[in-house]
Amino acid sequence: MTSKTTPTDRERRERLVAQARQRVEQNERSYREQALKLFPWICARCGREFGGKKLRELTVHHKDHNHDNNPPDGSNWELLCIYCHDNEHARDKTADAYDDARPESSSTTSSGFKPFADLEALLKKQT
Repeated sequence: MTSKTTPTDRERRERLVAQARQRVEQNERSYREQALKLFPWICARCGREFGGKKLRELTVHHKDHNHDNNPPDGSNWELLCIYCHDNEHARDKTADAYDDARPESSSTTSSGFKPFADLEALLKKQT
């Protein structure tokens, strides 16, 4: 029987999840604040300028798609508006889907046909 002082497994999981979410939010806030100090408030794709209340529509995009790669010089970041940011990730998903659809065997299997196999012999006959 569990006592009232010891947390249940569910309470412990909920607390761990809440702490993890809080760490992620703090991390995002810190690199967003850094990026907003480093870069002009302009979308790197469409060139739209942001300020005031609209600044919340400007997001930090990780160029290498690794959200843990946050160098202090901002070399892995670019500011994108929410529309361009969504478009960027949609393009990646589309490209990934095409990569998955490509059969593996087609790139490694050859038909065996060698169009220039006897070219040297043919050229010698003509001279």
